[in-house]
Amino acid sequence: MTAVAALAVIFAGLLAGEEFVVRWGLAPAMRSLPDPAHLRIWIALVRRLRVLVPMLIAPTVALVIALAVWAAPGPWAWASLGVLAVFVASSALGTVPINMQVIEWDPDQPPPDWPTVIARWETIDVLRSSTAVASFALLTISLL
Repeated sequence: MTAVAALAVIFAGLLAGEEFVVRWGLAPAMRSLPDPAHLRIWIALVRRLRVLVPMLIAPTVALVIALAVWAAPGPWAWASLGVLAVFVASSALGTVPINMQVIEWDPDQPPPDWPTVIARWETIDVLRSSTAVASFALLTISLL
């Protein structure tokens, strides 16, 4: 199970790092750009991350389940899995539906409510990024 633990930490760490950088690095930087540039980058980012993030989520969830059930059963591993479940739910019910709208926008003629939509995405993403980081931290603690 050492390999499962190592892979779980690697994938959970990559997921947490990606979420942290998008939330606290890219999103604030993009807000400082003129609207068309902001939207062009936002749309390009959504297009790329809608492929990359699921490639991180699926193995992370599978490996954390394996770890919680077989390799390192205990409260920290289960807590990591619970927090990861909140991440997945907030993605599926929150940011993914918004991303499906954003990907269709014309950056030169966005919908009139685009700032409100982006603000809603950013609010949900605070939860997402926080839960990804918390899940990684709890997973790491479970292996100490």
